Amino acid sequence: MDQKMFSLEGKVALVTGGAYGIGFAIAEALAGAGAKIAFNCRSQENLDRAMEDYQAKGIEAHGYICDVTHEEDVNALVAAIERDLGVIDILVNNAGIIKRIPMTEMSAEDFRQVVDIDLIGPFICAKAVIPGMIKKGHGKIINICSMMSELGRETVSAYAAAKGGLKMLTRNICAEYGGANIQCNGIGPGYIATPQTAPLRERQSDGSRHPFDQFIISKTPAARWGVPEDLMGPAVFLASDASNFVNGHVLYVDGGILAYIGKQP
Repeated sequence: MDQKMFSLEGKVALVTGGAYGIGFAIAEALAGAGAKIAFNCRSQENLDRAMEDYQAKGIEAHGYICDVTHEEDVNALVAAIERDLGVIDILVNNAGIIKRIPMTEMSAEDFRQVVDIDLIGPFICAKAVIPGMIKKGHGKIINICSMMSELGRETVSAYAAAKGGLKMLTRNICAEYGGANIQCNGIGPGYIATPQTAPLRERQSDGSRHPFDQFIISKTPAARWGVPEDLMGPAVFLASDASNFVNGHVLYVDGGILAYIGKQP
């Protein structure tokens, strides 16, 4: 097998929300495979901290301030990346938020904010890069979906609705632009140990595991939380020529949760 099929040498990758956690790990993996990295943040403070982290890893990343829910800002971001690095070959729609609020207690404003960032943001970003990909003759779009693209759970109605929509947006981009040699796939992380999930892993006052932490361990055949590094290989695969005939697919990186009904109590 030709290992060059996994090379991203010379490719330009935009990782939204690539300042930390899953986005940072994916950007690090793409850079390791040879890609030039661009990422965005919503604040100068986060941008400065992220640039220090990239430099500490020896990665020459290009950071920009941009809110992915604002179409004009995203268009300006894409234009700036094209000017600084070249036409975008790889888009990773990673920027996202979650609000854990029971549905009947959640305001419509909070629901809309989650959908705006987690679903409409990827639509805006994909729309902005697809014309350049069509002209270039190829492109890779990776949408960071979730197990909540398949399952529901208490307190995450907005997140599940947005991630379910993102799964279908992934399939529809494949359907519309597969003929232009654009592959759009998703990665569905399981429960990953990041700052976003840290409250669910806090030790209790008596030193025992958080009840949700215990629950996740019991439901995961791998018997552990994932780490951002678990997403590196899948991201490189979906960004590379190795996945040129993979389209409209969501690759779940969940330690087996979706395959497992759980032990009998």
